[in-house]
Amino acid sequence: MIARRIFGRTGHASSRVIFGAAALGRMRQERADELLPTLDEFGVNHIDVAADYGDAELRLAPWLATRRAQFFLASKTHERGGSGARASLESSLERLGVDSVDLIQLHNLVEEEDWAAAHAPGGAVEALARARDEGLTRFIGITGHGLRIASMHLRSLERFDFDSVLLPYNFVLLQHEDYRREVDALLDICSERDVAVQTIKSVARRRWQDGDGPRFSWYEPIRDSPALERAVRFVLADDQLFLNSSSDAAMLRPILEAASTAAERGGPALSELQADVDALAIRPLFDGAALERI
Repeated sequence: MIARRIFGRTGHASSRVIFGAAALGRMRQERADELLPTLDEFGVNHIDVAADYGDAELRLAPWLATRRAQFFLASKTHERGGSGARASLESSLERLGVDSVDLIQLHNLVEEEDWAAAHAPGGAVEALARARDEGLTRFIGITGHGLRIASMHLRSLERFDFDSVLLPYNFVLLQHEDYRREVDALLDICSERDVAVQTIKSVARRRWQDGDGPRFSWYEPIRDSPALERAVRFVLADDQLFLNSSSDAAMLRPILEAASTAAERGGPALSELQADVDALAIRPLFDGAALERI
């Protein structure tokens, strides 16, 4: 079973691995119905989905119909204006078949123009705060990709008291000195304010190369079992962090199996992680330019 920890100030004891429901986006309902019991098997009780994840919200709806209370449910909107964000949230509620979500997140809030629009009067932040007051959500968070996102999250937390953040986090990305410094600063602020921290791209090997496939996530995941287990343990060794599972559904069980023993095994040695980088040609997904807007 996956260990649980209180998810920031929400008071919810969430599984340390959060189900990344992007894995359902292009899946038939029958296949989704076969996959989702895996969450019960490992005690996963926190789901992360988004309006932009294809049909993922629709695939979750039948599952949630009889078990909504068992899960902390989070969704996301890419809208920056207030009316658009409100409509997106209402659409997510309808597609999910629920009256409210536990967490609504501003999806990939990293570009300057998006940030300004979302925080402006009449913007998405104001609209989602109003939706929270009306009971359509209980908490509001921010997410993002790329090497600029930790610093942008810091700016966002200066402007609004968000309840959670989400950002890329893995061993090779943290070798980038500026990114590591900004991540450390963000983690300090989140610890002080009891803001939950979610990680993505934790089991990424590299960007896809020509001829690679099949592609069920936008990055190639680590499939070597010992290296995958060490990548998962690296994240979960920090009690502050939650790990969001891959959008490649085939990775769900290996990630959960690795996480189920992470607490007793502790974090891997840095020398082991570096050996994995060398042996598997693990490369950073982001370089400050390409793929930053993904």
